[in-house]
Amino acid sequence: MKHLLSINDLTADQAISILDTAKELSKVSDGAMKKLPTLRGRTIVNLFFEDSTRTRISFESAAKRLSADVINFSAKGSSVSKGESLKDTAQTLQAMGADAVVIRHGASGAAQRLADSGWISASVINAGDGTHEHPTQALLDAYTIRDRFSELQGDFQGLEVAIVGDILHSRVARSNVLLLKKLGANVTLVAPPTLLPVGVESWGVSISYDFDQTLVKSNVVMMLRIQGERMNDSYFPSAREYSRSFGLDSVRLNMLKKNAIIMHPGPMNRGLEISADSADAGNSVVLAQVSNGVLVRMATLYQLLAADQNSEMRM
Repeated sequence: MKHLLSINDLTADQAISILDTAKELSKVSDGAMKKLPTLRGRTIVNLFFEDSTRTRISFESAAKRLSADVINFSAKGSSVSKGESLKDTAQTLQAMGADAVVIRHGASGAAQRLADSGWISASVINAGDGTHEHPTQALLDAYTIRDRFSELQGDFQGLEVAIVGDILHSRVARSNVLLLKKLGANVTLVAPPTLLPVGVESWGVSISYDFDQTLVKSNVVMMLRIQGERMNDSYFPSAREYSRSFGLDSVRLNMLKKNAIIMHPGPMNRGLEISADSADAGNSVVLAQVSNGVLVRMATLYQLLAADQNSEMRM
């Protein structure tokens, strides 16, 4: 595996391998020595054309725990904002000897463009491109689900997952649908019609406009952020109306199955798609998603840069 641009780049076995590697790495993270020498001498570049402190820090922590050197490249205030093209930036990174580039970009397909261009020999990891995909977020979500439902041994067969909210603008939703289906889960998308993309019927998932009906049968409820920055039109009458129909509040919190978990990729709009008591509830795994993100990104970097060299993960 050279790049990770989409969940479609992975077979089910490859996805499970990343999750299993992350589980092994968790043993290191729980110990006194949190670093491995696996990627010593390698250079990882975080190339972020969009702001995302959470994702950037997660990748940075993952690389440093594997002893890699990290360069954080923000487009704002750089030559990119002065008109430098993606090609020029890529060639600069090539000259600097980057072994992997983690790219986040506002344009769908930007990561694929960088990987296919021939401008750079480094591995490319998609950290979110437009409304297209965010594969490591889906992997960390799958890891969190499997960790919580310990009876799942790589097979999510029969697991009922509801993904709720702004499906239209969510790259997280797209990647999660692809991965959860690949692993055998049943996925239901819950949203008003205006927040569902054209052609969603071809995704091979169930569609519901009734949150309450879907909620009571779900093992996993994944709430999505309303992405106001990507909305030029009015997609629902008001925030209050949206929250009443599609928000996870205290009433719906009490409707959840006993062992159901609440997820959110963050950042959260508390009081809009999720109430404060729901976000902080005992069955919320939002903080676990953050910590698991470092493990999964460590596993991804390991698989891309070290696994093919039979590099040992010395525990």
